[in-house]
Amino acid sequence: MGKPHWTLKDAPDLEGKVMVVTGANSGIGFEAAQALAGARARVILACRNAAFADAAIAKIRAVHSEALLEFAELDLASMASVRSFAAAFTARHERLDVLINNAGVMALPYRKTSDGFEMQFGTNHLGHFALTGLLLGPLLGTPGSRVVTVSSIAHRIGKICFDDLQGEKRYRRWPAYGQAKLANLLFTYELSRSLEAHGRAVLSVACHPGYTDTNLGVAAARLDGSSVAESIIRFANENVGQAAAMGALPTLYAAVAPGVVGGDYIGPDGAFELWGHPVKVGSNGRSHDEAVAAQLWAVSESLTGVRFAFDG
Repeated sequence: MGKPHWTLKDAPDLEGKVMVVTGANSGIGFEAAQALAGARARVILACRNAAFADAAIAKIRAVHSEALLEFAELDLASMASVRSFAAAFTARHERLDVLINNAGVMALPYRKTSDGFEMQFGTNHLGHFALTGLLLGPLLGTPGSRVVTVSSIAHRIGKICFDDLQGEKRYRRWPAYGQAKLANLLFTYELSRSLEAHGRAVLSVACHPGYTDTNLGVAAARLDGSSVAESIIRFANENVGQAAAMGALPTLYAAVAPGVVGGDYIGPDGAFELWGHPVKVGSNGRSHDEAVAAQLWAVSESLTGVRFAFDG
């Protein structure tokens, strides 16, 4: 018999642990937050919309009445919001056991963040880059802490276009999404190398959910004003995609499973990594290009104004 699949039943007791989940009001983020709360962690739902976050908290408490949950406003498309969230978090919490960089947007029509960044690159990569750097203090001060960054199988179509990171010369929504998800992996691996080089025990790991039924594609179609595309995406999600609870398992494995090491990438074990239970998987050659990773890191520091204080 093969090794048994990892499921929520294998998650350890997380009493006393503090976890931040970005985009925790829906989809994979919600399922991760609910599972972590069920394992007795204190979970901070870092979301843009207070009403949606409150609804998510009510749903979780309907299942786990004693859940320790907090809402904290976070808009990853605003550096001011990222800084405000980090300042408020560090004022209230001395420890941070796991930061789950989950929130994101996918294949949007061309949009810019409040800081002038292309929305997919700005939200999915730069927002989480800055957030991680600003929360590095409590992460470094917490034994066994982890940073989990959610990428995608779409990283395989990505390329870091340093001469047009913001898509101002040419914007194509899917290559832009691929660039952002590739950036997530380059960041994860570079962060892992930097932590190790400074003798820091924080783990930086990545994951992807495969093809999961979430509202990401639906939201993009809605922004386009295409009811036909929205209907097609809903049909595909419901008939092909796996449930969000299954799609969240790689995130949860990366966050709490034993045996995870820095630089791991966790994804589903099914065909083409589209569905299944979490296992360690591989990413493409571009994601392991250390020269590109170092350049992306330097550019990200310059764009966000955030530098990582690995020495505390």
